[in-house]
Amino acid sequence: MKKYIVLGVAALACALVAGRAYTYKYRSQDTVVVTGLGETEFTSDLIVWNGWITAEADNVADGYAELERSKRKVQQFIAGRGIPAETVVFDFVNTNKEYVPVYNENGNWAGQRFAGYELRQRFTIESSEVERVETVSREISALIAQGVSLEASAPDYYYTKLDDVKLSLIEKASADARLRAAKIADNAGTRLGAVKSARMGVFQITGANANEEFSAGGSFNTSSRNKKARITMRIEYRVK
Repeated sequence: MKKYIVLGVAALACALVAGRAYTYKYRSQDTVVVTGLGETEFTSDLIVWNGWITAEADNVADGYAELERSKRKVQQFIAGRGIPAETVVFDFVNTNKEYVPVYNENGNWAGQRFAGYELRQRFTIESSEVERVETVSREISALIAQGVSLEASAPDYYYTKLDDVKLSLIEKASADARLRAAKIADNAGTRLGAVKSARMGVFQITGANANEEFSAGGSFNTSSRNKKARITMRIEYRVK
């Protein structure tokens, strides 16, 4: 008889534990998880553009003299298009020795011969005058006809108020998430409660009209003047 009593008590205890586990499981799932999206487009307000002037000479002194002549022409060209001189920064001069291969009469390599010096100097323009710097970057090749040896890269575009954009997108994504969650709760016949958890997605900046892929670590487009910013918010709400 005692044996049956013990078994009965054990069974009742198991039933209570199972019932509590079920209740806990039910309550733990009594939430709704949604992902809200915030997007906006904006135009860059800062441009950074790099170019290089080069010179070749048999000796360093002649190379520096040629580089200085090219530098003055570049400065005059840029100033003539309304860009202040203080926005143009010239780096130090890199000097490299140049060698050419030497072959013997049989066509076999026999070493190398010193051919002179190559000098390179980079200049950078960082300005809020985006239109003007764009014009210079497109027209700078006209200096080649004046004997200036130069190279240039495409401009990079930035926005100086990204923190404001990010905060605005977090607000938009959160509002979007709440609308989605409220719709789900309404369709389920419940009411939306407090936020249980929230997680921000990766901040993405792409070209406004570019078909770019998003990156797990976040995209940061600098090649497009017009950009699109995007952020997501994953929010879990309690429901009543």
